[in-house]
Amino acid sequence: MKLSPRGTLVHYLQGLLMGAADIVPGVSGGTVALIVGIYERLITSVRAAAAAPVALIRGRRDEARERFNEVYWSLVLPLGAGVVTALLIGARFIPGLLERYPVESRAVFFGLIAGSLAIPWRRIERPGAAHVLIAVVAAVIAFALVGFPPREVLNPTNLGIFLAASVAICAMILPGVSGSFLLLVMGMYEPTLRAVHARDLVYIAVFGAGAVAGLGLFSRLLEYLLSRHHDTTMAALVGLMVGSLRALWPYLDADRRLLAPPSFSAVLVPLVLAALGFLTVTLLVRVSAVASRGPEPRH
Repeated sequence: MKLSPRGTLVHYLQGLLMGAADIVPGVSGGTVALIVGIYERLITSVRAAAAAPVALIRGRRDEARERFNEVYWSLVLPLGAGVVTALLIGARFIPGLLERYPVESRAVFFGLIAGSLAIPWRRIERPGAAHVLIAVVAAVIAFALVGFPPREVLNPTNLGIFLAASVAICAMILPGVSGSFLLLVMGMYEPTLRAVHARDLVYIAVFGAGAVAGLGLFSRLLEYLLSRHHDTTMAALVGLMVGSLRALWPYLDADRRLLAPPSFSAVLVPLVLAALGFLTVTLLVRVSAVASRGPEPRH
């Protein structure tokens, strides 16, 4: 396994961004992976890593070794370390920032997502009317999905934790759909953050098992779509990202209904913050493009 110090640091920082994004309802870690240019390699690695132990259990050692070698370990290991670090730290601080500065926080993330919309669209080789239609349909679905009001399950069962994790983890690697938001809709967001912060090992273990199960199944489907229907998938991702902007509109009530700005002057600060988020994405894309030049070793 060949890990260069520079590449390791870059992927660790990318993991920090992904982990921080996954904590914020309305923002997806998959969006960050797409922005920094590691999305396809990450999906391939997740699919292969999930398939290896299954093959080993079936007694197919050669197949397990082959799947194991398909993983971009030089990407996955530092990226995973960054995600875990961000989750442990962010679970303590980010919800507080969102609670104290909801308008300002959502404005920043609105700009980040809006600035990244062109990334998947540019990966479509020959965009046409069909791709626009697919994007519109996906946007409508995402717009309706993120409009559901939040709830909380006070005493979640292990089965509920497992199922919630298996669903939310799929969204966490899907640009435009927030795993944290799905947890919020299912009532599992606050319990999960409390469990992480309190180091509730039983809860974390059950959640982790559900995440692994959901990730293993969904990553295979997603890789298939990216390899066989790449342009269609990218168009759908654009639509999902557009629709998800509803969850990041700075002015929302307690049930996540859209509100108009209270005054013209109140728009100025959120507008500036959104612009900063937009510019941050532009800079991040350029830095990641420079850092990712050259072939990426798997091991």
